[in-house]
Amino acid sequence: MPSRIKILSESLANKIAAGEVVERPASVIKELVENALDAGATDIRLEIAAGGRRLIRVSDNGHGMSREDALLALERHATSKLLCDRDLEAISTLGFRGEALPSIASVSRLRLKSRENGAVEGTELYLEGGVVRSVTACGMAVGTEISVEHLFFNTPARLKFLRSAQTEAGHVGDQMVRLAVARPDVAFSYTSDGRELFRVTAGTARQRLQKLVARDAPLFEVAGETAVLSISGFFAPPHAARSTTAAMFTYINGRFVRDKVVQHAVMQAFRPVLERGRYPLLALFIKIPPEEVDVNVHPTKHEVRFRRQHQVHDTIHAVLSEALSRSPWLATGRVPEIAASAVPSPVPAPRTAEPTGHRAGVQQALERFMAAPPSAAPRIHEPPPAYVRPVPTEPPPQTGYFSALTVIGQFQAAYILCQSETALVIIDQHAAAERVRFQELRQRVLAHRIESQRLLIPDTLELSFAEADTARRYHGELGRLGIELEPFGGQTFMLTAVPVLVADTDRVRLVRDLLEELTGLGKSSAFDSVLDDLLSRIACHSVIRGAHPLDRRQMEELLRRMDRTDFAAHCPHGRPVSHELPLSEIGRFFKRT
Repeated sequence: MPSRIKILSESLANKIAAGEVVERPASVIKELVENALDAGATDIRLEIAAGGRRLIRVSDNGHGMSREDALLALERHATSKLLCDRDLEAISTLGFRGEALPSIASVSRLRLKSRENGAVEGTELYLEGGVVRSVTACGMAVGTEISVEHLFFNTPARLKFLRSAQTEAGHVGDQMVRLAVARPDVAFSYTSDGRELFRVTAGTARQRLQKLVARDAPLFEVAGETAVLSISGFFAPPHAARSTTAAMFTYINGRFVRDKVVQHAVMQAFRPVLERGRYPLLALFIKIPPEEVDVNVHPTKHEVRFRRQHQVHDTIHAVLSEALSRSPWLATGRVPEIAASAVPSPVPAPRTAEPTGHRAGVQQALERFMAAPPSAAPRIHEPPPAYVRPVPTEPPPQTGYFSALTVIGQFQAAYILCQSETALVIIDQHAAAERVRFQELRQRVLAHRIESQRLLIPDTLELSFAEADTARRYHGELGRLGIELEPFGGQTFMLTAVPVLVADTDRVRLVRDLLEELTGLGKSSAFDSVLDDLLSRIACHSVIRGAHPLDRRQMEELLRRMDRTDFAAHCPHGRPVSHELPLSEIGRFFKRT
């Protein structure tokens, strides 16, 4: 009886491999440009036609290839970047699989021209559907040029899934921006259908991000390091936030990634300053020893795994939170051109001449409240990880931005109207009071002054196996939160005590949510996020709501409290707290300027 299992032909195997690597023209460009960067190129030029379907041409000035290497590069699993099994555990190059070129060649008509330094002439190869048709000598400068024509000409099923030329060209542009932001030391140019869309010369990371992404938005620097991890990058103020993650550029050892751990840490740090549904504009460069991260997860190499996931998460969150806590726009809405750094510097960052209501971040909150009388209540919230090098903070100004405003009155018993020297300021009194109460509650937590209340009649919780295991493993941490869960046999637990702040709420649901997040995310990230959810809910229900008349003394006291806390531009639910109408804008409306 003949065997039903057959070995695939080389051509079919290459097409299957291409399906994993070559999704659209943009993915072809990613592989070719990454190869150019690995080859030491300092100038990379891209030209496409018809969105990349008719032509993709990548030229570089890297070290080039000999005739023998050029032929070997088109064989599957042929690479110069790995020599033994050990190399796979510490990958330091962008490419390493040896699959990209043969996969691309199998679904296109490919022309490769390359010349290495010292060679008299270059080599030109022409392949059609992965089959070598010609090998000739050619004259060219040192480097490599690869032309991919008629992509998917022999796989019509893949061709029909491509979008319009304009859409594909847009994806190509986005891919080139991600690559260019990663390597500001390399010059890039991108031409589509004969029209140059961008050209950037070698420069600094700030210059590259400003030109390609931030445009007119100012950028603030962030930096920090631990024993095994360093972070650097830039972020823009809240008004530059986007409705998608398209402007979030995160890199691991120069490789662009979309990692859930990294994105969660970023969003957790930006939560106090961004409206819900908005995402920051930032570029974050994370350097970590290659053996601490696994990039061999997926052929596209967009996914990674960290050996110390929680440390990576907490470091990113702490460094960004520290930089954001010193951001000057929190009170004024205006962003002076200053830079903030999360590592100590012998020269302090310049101070803006305008008064701001900003208070220092977590570090100063700890210093203020550690001086308070000790409480019998246990400590429930840790400061940023000790392994992050803190930044020396400056004492807060005596008069803050909001305290310096002159109260005009109330509008619709819901908005406070104020004036500064140059603007009319409108404050949503509920959002402001909610934000102040949230910050005050959070500072109580930092000061170890949260109170726990024992339940006269304990609540019974029937937990899943995973939740029960989490409740046992994190019994101590839950106790520090004021939550006491006692085993009652099997997966049944008795809730005997809760924080006073949540005694009259749906406490069982809160505890279940906490256990669920601890199970999915790990204790450090879950505690921070759930704690903020809890405090924001309490704050919302414990302050003035809707129309509520206030006298001048009450309005002025609210303004002073806004300056006394670590204030932010939005309430915990994402609503803006204040809006500023400059005098010049009012003058233009009334045609006075």
